[in-house]
Amino acid sequence: MLISEIFCSLQGEGELTGVPSTFVRTSGCNLRCTWCDTPYASWNPEGGTLSVDDIVAAVIRHPARHVVLTGGEPMIAPHIRDLARELQQLGYHLTIETAATVAPDDIACDLASMSPKLLNSAPPAAQHPAWHKRHEATRWQPDVVRAWVDAYDYQFKFVVTAPADVDELEGMIEKLDRDIPRHKILLMPEARSLETMRDRAAWLAELCKARGYRYAHRLHIELWGNKRGT
Repeated sequence: MLISEIFCSLQGEGELTGVPSTFVRTSGCNLRCTWCDTPYASWNPEGGTLSVDDIVAAVIRHPARHVVLTGGEPMIAPHIRDLARELQQLGYHLTIETAATVAPDDIACDLASMSPKLLNSAPPAAQHPAWHKRHEATRWQPDVVRAWVDAYDYQFKFVVTAPADVDELEGMIEKLDRDIPRHKILLMPEARSLETMRDRAAWLAELCKARGYRYAHRLHIELWGNKRGT
């Protein structure tokens, strides 16, 4: 498996914010978000090839009992199901951070952290015509999302750049034909800097209060900025 990085930190996003966690970041992605904050695992995949045993050995060296499989898109990584099964059998709580474009197919998982991409994610068509077309065709797969919702404990994390994004995501959730509690929907301000995050947090927090969604700060940016290994 091509692995970009393995590190221990605090979970910075979602329901488990603040929980010590070991992150296994696979390299490679089937989307190309224009605002991607880990381009070294998507636009320009970097890393080294590790076996499942190598990855498990690296995880065991850290004290955290929560493990996060992230990317890139971890669900396209070869042997990801072998890795997930091994980690769960060792007693780790396993979160899979995914754009929910690939069906779970019974993968071991304790928390499916889904981040379906909105229109705001599309790369500019003028600069990236092929990826723009592919991204738009791939980013929203309602049948796949339903499969995750029906099989696992889950959360939705939507990256928001403007108030209109919330109308869009509400339409997406409605089309799932599932009873999704609003507290399971977390809205995160799109930001790669502390200043941008705080600026967007001001209006996004008020919007969450008005519509009943959870506001999701990004703790790692607050503590360390947009850095690798955090």
